[in-house]
Amino acid sequence: MSTVTYHVVGTTSDLRDGDARRVVVGERAIALFRIDGAFFATGDACTHAFGSLSEGYVEGGEVECPLHGGRFDIRTGEATCFPAARALETYEVRIAGEDILIGVPD
Repeated sequence: MSTVTYHVVGTTSDLRDGDARRVVVGERAIALFRIDGAFFATGDACTHAFGSLSEGYVEGGEVECPLHGGRFDIRTGEATCFPAARALETYEVRIAGEDILIGVPD
C-alpha cells in the first residue's frame, strides 16, 4: 500500500477562480486549478498528445488541451471530449491556512 505525502505548492491568493497553474512536485508536473473557490489538481499532460493543461482553456469545470481540443473534467480527471479518451491522474488538495498542499503518492 502506498502512502501519500503532502507538499506545499502555493497559497490560495496565487490563483483566481478559473485560473490554472503548473506546479512540479518531485518529477511530477501537476496542473492546479481553482474552480468556484475550490482547488483541484490533475496531471498537467493531456493523455492524448501531452499538451500542458495548465496552459489550456478553463470553462465550466473543464479544461481544454491547447493542442488538439481534448477536454477533461477538472474535478474527476475524466476525459469528456475526443481526441482525449483516457482519464488524467488526480491528486488530493488540502488547504492549511493560506497554503495549498497537494498529496502525491510516495
